[in-house]
Amino acid sequence: MLYWLLYEQLGINFFRYPSTRILLSAAFALLLSIWLGPTFIEWLRRMAIGQEVRDDGPAGHAKKQGTPTMGGTLILFCTTVPTLLWMQPTNRYVWFVLIILLGYGLVGFIDDYRKVALRNTKGLSGRYKLIGQAGFGLVALLFLMWATPYDTNLYLPFIKPSTFSPDIGWVYIPFALLVLLGTSNAVNLTDGLDGLAIVPTVISSGVFLVLAYAAGATLSGFNLAEYLRIPHTHGASELAVLCGALCGAGLGFLWYNAHPAEVFMGDVGSLALGGALGALAIVTKNELVSAIIHGVFLAEAMSVILQVGSYKLRGGKRIFKMAPLHHHFELSGWPEPKVIVRFWIIAALLALAGLTTLKLR
Repeated sequence: MLYWLLYEQLGINFFRYPSTRILLSAAFALLLSIWLGPTFIEWLRRMAIGQEVRDDGPAGHAKKQGTPTMGGTLILFCTTVPTLLWMQPTNRYVWFVLIILLGYGLVGFIDDYRKVALRNTKGLSGRYKLIGQAGFGLVALLFLMWATPYDTNLYLPFIKPSTFSPDIGWVYIPFALLVLLGTSNAVNLTDGLDGLAIVPTVISSGVFLVLAYAAGATLSGFNLAEYLRIPHTHGASELAVLCGALCGAGLGFLWYNAHPAEVFMGDVGSLALGGALGALAIVTKNELVSAIIHGVFLAEAMSVILQVGSYKLRGGKRIFKMAPLHHHFELSGWPEPKVIVRFWIIAALLALAGLTTLKLR
């Protein structure tokens, strides 16, 4: 680990500051992703690891059949390596997020492998997928509770922590698990168009970079968390190093995932990235605010829930032309690039709305 070597062993003070290592982590992840991309995509083509398109999807998606998938493996590699290089190795909050990122990535990898090996769109059954996610999530949450001074208080948007922040005790574990599962599967549902999921993921990672840094940083004796009236979490600023890597790896992946996509992230990417975003919301105590920050993902997930509920309860009647929501707009006549860019704009606006909660307390 370069941080350990350059600062703790050689005493180069420049590398002590999280801000320095955030920039190095983001730059390293971006360059690594762009550099490895062509070789990795070509390997996927040679191994015939291609996308299996849904039979009931929009007709225009048939041309995506066979496009290399499981590109999320590249994102995970280009996020994990820079994080390990530039993080404080003893920071347990970062290890918590890495457990989720790689654990959920493994569940997604198994799902993608079954799709590729069996040549169908079913993959791992929903039951086993949830069991895998819940298992890794529970292990990570127990590690968080055991290895850190983490509290079980619930902090509400627009309300000062000193005014009202109830301690919900053991109920926090299932609540946090719901955040992890919900965010992970919401990102998975959003990943249906070229670049649609990765840009909101990068935007959310950027927001959590700010939130993590604010929650843990003290600048020349000035406590940012106290000034912003948010919960102070000692050591949370190290998470910004991981967030920087997520941003860099995500932008590098977008280089090849932009319409028309040369590679898809697959479930190995979407489940892992969604889980990581949920984990970041938990550590920074922004579980409820994340519903605003992740508004695009939430809308996509809710569209599926509403569609299925309407179909079952109203005798086959549907609310949307197709769910998730992005397909509804496609079938309404919006070209795919227009759907993608408009969703990106909404994601950016919601991210700004989430950040405003820092001051409106």
